[in-house]
Amino acid sequence: MTENIVEMTNITRRFAGTDAPAIDNVTATIPKGKITGLIGPDGAGKTTLIRLITGLLLPTSGEIQVNADYIGYMPQQFGLYEDLTVMQNIDLYADLHGVTGQQRKETVEKLLHFTSLEPFTKRLAGKLSGGMKQKLGIACSLISRPQLLLLDEPGVGVDPISRRELWDMVIELSKGDITALWSTSYLNEAEKCDNILLLNKGKLLFEGKPADFTDKGGSFEDKFISVLGGEPEQDSRLADMISRVEKGHEAVIEAKNLTKRYGNFTAANNVNFSVKPGEIFGLLGPNGAGKSTIFRMMCGLLRPTSGQAMVTGLNLETASGKARANIGYMAQKFSLYRDLSVMQNMKFFSGAYGLKGRKQKERIDEIIDIFDFRHYLYMNAGELPLGYKQRLALACAVMHEPAVLFLDEPTSGVDPIMRREFWTHIKGMVKKGVTIMVTTHFMEEAENCDRISLIYKAQSIAIGTPQELKNMVKTEKLPNPTMEDTFIELVKRNEKTDTAD
Repeated sequence: MTENIVEMTNITRRFAGTDAPAIDNVTATIPKGKITGLIGPDGAGKTTLIRLITGLLLPTSGEIQVNADYIGYMPQQFGLYEDLTVMQNIDLYADLHGVTGQQRKETVEKLLHFTSLEPFTKRLAGKLSGGMKQKLGIACSLISRPQLLLLDEPGVGVDPISRRELWDMVIELSKGDITALWSTSYLNEAEKCDNILLLNKGKLLFEGKPADFTDKGGSFEDKFISVLGGEPEQDSRLADMISRVEKGHEAVIEAKNLTKRYGNFTAANNVNFSVKPGEIFGLLGPNGAGKSTIFRMMCGLLRPTSGQAMVTGLNLETASGKARANIGYMAQKFSLYRDLSVMQNMKFFSGAYGLKGRKQKERIDEIIDIFDFRHYLYMNAGELPLGYKQRLALACAVMHEPAVLFLDEPTSGVDPIMRREFWTHIKGMVKKGVTIMVTTHFMEEAENCDRISLIYKAQSIAIGTPQELKNMVKTEKLPNPTMEDTFIELVKRNEKTDTAD
């Protein structure tokens, strides 16, 4: 009996209209009963490789042998039907896989219990939090009792608690008869896998144990970036383009008793904080905690039920136009016009911010040069590689040299090299006096913040520097907590307090 559940020999996959193959002569194995991490930068070929293993794509050349009767596959965005309920999604996948009778009844009961979705069977999938969607995606992919489970970026846009719960679930599955291939842009997840495959430009650069990847010491992320060609530039040319912001307010961003209600539901409850000039202020919290509601009120995109959202000393309700002239905003999913080209997006956003004529042309030319957009100018934004979408969204947000920049999960799904490049620009702009508010699910990114407010159940449950928050949870058992440990422990403590009350 073979010890490998997947064996790939000289696999190549080409797509029409492209010069380079998406997968280029890859030979690799996935061992049975293990968790294999699939890593690589944006456009490396990870999703293509997964689809080749599923049989959704066929190789142009080479051979793939899959030694499994059933495969479970959770694509990016979880593969759910958002207008169906939790149970309807599970029933649909059971029908598609021909799971019937007593086996179906027993399997569904086990999966609902395993994923803790039993109380939510009648809820629409589109109304679930990111973590619950993730669990439903897992349940649907396990309905056929597969021997091989393929997970394509399951943690994107999901908070640390949900990611850790998913990891624990997959560990539990691997103790049975299930093998997992886990594609991820979170390198701390890859580091915990039994084996890793590192792809770049369709080529396999490394296959083996994570410990062997960092055999000479140093961090996993540093090694990853070194193998792929080294660090991005340390100086930000984007920041060089921006004029220095004069410090004129004690608090550039301020929430005063900020509250938002939808009927009987309170999404934000009496939230208070202030952000100093040139500060990076992070809003962290689990999915559904209320941080996006607070963030949108602070940008002027959502009117509070009560309280005030202030930017550069201006109330966003009474002086929204004047306040917004000072604001740059980069939304989740990058808020680009997908059906417009890169050039059309830049012209639209620069024009909307009041740039015209020669000044508009000069600014766009600068952006093209800084972000290397020349080969993408007439490609629709929706077709760009993820890293270039991120670059374009940031460029469009700072065209008018705002004094305040709001970033809503700006690096979600983006590889570590692009993330480091992004933060080089952010830190460069802060040196120019720009004030930043950011939400993120990458806990290592939270370390870049000067201060953080942790939001849970619509309230700020902790506020301080990253080190101050870590000190709150430090114990003999946890003498050196990471930011992820801190996030999870503070939320758990608040949960226990609520239960005691």
